[in-house]
Amino acid sequence: MRIVVALGGNALLHRGERPDADVQCTNIVRVATAIAALAHDHELVVTYGNAPQLDLLAAQSTADAALTAPYPLDLLGAQTQGMIGTLLFRTLRDVLPGRRVVALVTHTRVRVDDPAFEHPTELVGPIYPEKPARFLAAKYGWDMAEDRHGRRRVVPEPSPEGIVEADTVRVLLETGTVVVCAGGGGVPVVADWATGALHGVDAVVDKDLTAARLAEDLKADFLLVLTDVPNVYAGYGTPDQRPVLDATPAELRDAHYAQESMGRKAEAAARFVENTGQLAAIGALDAAYEIVHGRSGTLVRPDLPVA
Repeated sequence: MRIVVALGGNALLHRGERPDADVQCTNIVRVATAIAALAHDHELVVTYGNAPQLDLLAAQSTADAALTAPYPLDLLGAQTQGMIGTLLFRTLRDVLPGRRVVALVTHTRVRVDDPAFEHPTELVGPIYPEKPARFLAAKYGWDMAEDRHGRRRVVPEPSPEGIVEADTVRVLLETGTVVVCAGGGGVPVVADWATGALHGVDAVVDKDLTAARLAEDLKADFLLVLTDVPNVYAGYGTPDQRPVLDATPAELRDAHYAQESMGRKAEAAARFVENTGQLAAIGALDAAYEIVHGRSGTLVRPDLPVA
């Protein structure tokens, strides 16, 4: 079976942990161990989140007095792919001796006319007090929004139209290689209408939606979305909370899960199942093997045809 795994953004950094290198190196062992069992029996692509790492690099770049302007987000995202990719590569190679593993920096095509560019919504970087936030907005033309105890930069989050390196990933899979790619949704790029040349854009792409698109392009059999809860829950956080063991795309959407928690994961699973007729699942990292074998998680299956 060909499986695309989408690791949650908290796989390397759990909530409340300091973003130190040794913390991430420790956590990556748990990640690699959890998914290694799948690689023994299946073709495997591993995608991952990068929000904590991107926020850290954005803060450092903005504060660096040696720079005329902060680095654009497409280049910062590429840096996180290199950093997280090498951690995953080294650890997967250790737990899968004799298996080929490769980490790729990949690029995600987006539309230049995507409505997201007119309505930035994704929070990036550190929280600033009101006065520094106004200064940065005026100096760099940034959009700012309220976030807890201050203001943060908000950037566009365009929809993924395709992964530039999808054909390369497919060839590697066919040679038995475990492929690590599409970190943080990939480096967002637009193509010049006349020449086809690719240009980076100051935006981010949702990692789960990118994983779903990549899985579709690769003709994957299964999309596995891993997070820090064992199931999707109906009535999450209420006295009526209950696990959802299986659902159709329509049922996931009808539940209206919050975008900042389960919403994008549910939409990614729904898109993949709708567009391919294959299966997806959402569940806990440590149960990856059990989820694929139907013993844990929330299974997302196609709608049954009307008789």
